[in-house]
Amino acid sequence: MRLKTLDCIALTIAIIGAVNWGLIGFFHFNLVSALFGSMSWLSRIIYALVGICGLYLITFYTSGNDQSDAS
Repeated sequence: MRLKTLDCIALTIAIIGAVNWGLIGFFHFNLVSALFGSMSWLSRIIYALVGICGLYLITFYTSGNDQSDAS
C-alpha cells in the first residue's frame, strides 16, 4: 500500500525541479538560485530534496501494476 500524501509531496517537489530545469534549458535562468542565492545552504537543500524525490519516484515504475491488481 502506497502512502498517498508522501507520493503527492514527492511528485510536487519533482515537478518544481523539472520546471527549474526547463527554465535553465530554455532561458538560462535558474529560479532556485535567483530566489535563494547561488549554492547557498537553502539552495543545496532544495536541490537535495528534488534529487531524493526523484529517486523515490523511481519506485513508481516497479509498483505500477499493484493498483490494477487490487481492483
